[in-house]
Amino acid sequence: MSGINDWIDNEVKSNDVVVFMKGTPSFPQCGFSGQVVQILDYLGVAYKGVNVLTSDELRQGIKSYSEWPTIPQLYVKGEFVGGCDIIREMFQAGELKGFFAENGVATSEPAAANG
Repeated sequence: MSGINDWIDNEVKSNDVVVFMKGTPSFPQCGFSGQVVQILDYLGVAYKGVNVLTSDELRQGIKSYSEWPTIPQLYVKGEFVGGCDIIREMFQAGELKGFFAENGVATSEPAAANG
């Protein structure tokens, strides 16, 4: 399965922020993928979404690549950050925006959003 591994590796390394997810950013097909998209959109992060539902090989390949059993998976600057729970916890703790800044990823979080 090195072909899919090479493809995933290229996606991870050629995009500053990439989310391997079920569905697309405009149409997530699972709640967890939807939560990660909402957080990234809220922070105003530019990212690429990769739909793992297009291929069983891709869906299994990303799990092997990261050694992480669940989807979605967020990568920043070539490094695996985590899945939905980790991203949500970092966001709720106020750490995610700083994490992006430390890695040179621009955010445009709205000022004083209520809700």
